[in-house]
Amino acid sequence: MKIVIGNDHTAVDMKLAIKAHLQERGIEVTDVGTDTSESCDYPIYGEKIGKAVASGEADLGIAICGTGVGISIAAGKVKGIRTCVCSEPCTARFSRMHNDSNVLAFGARIIGTEMAVMITDAWLDARYEGGRHQRRIDQLTEIENR
Repeated sequence: MKIVIGNDHTAVDMKLAIKAHLQERGIEVTDVGTDTSESCDYPIYGEKIGKAVASGEADLGIAICGTGVGISIAAGKVKGIRTCVCSEPCTARFSRMHNDSNVLAFGARIIGTEMAVMITDAWLDARYEGGRHQRRIDQLTEIENR
């Protein structure tokens, strides 16, 4: 599995911790985020994450900014991306099971690193259930294509 991870200036330490955790799990990680605390623009990194996932360069993406909201909006502007912003593991798990989310986002100013690791694990360990949920994913795709 390949995961692309990106962040803005508010989330360098969290990104590095999540990246190390993913690598410990044997996951290949591509880092497209910043490594400095110098102010930068989250849309740049959100788009990079979205494009990497949409193109198949990565299987999934993780996006981190101050709240997780801005970078998730940016990633979600890329066709084919279904981003979820999560502050706890249950939402992350259901976003994969029911919404087939392919980019996970959270906020470095909102949650701590331990919670980010738990959210990441819940998201990665969940599997899309398909079935009745596919109809809704198809509807999302129709909206995106209009």
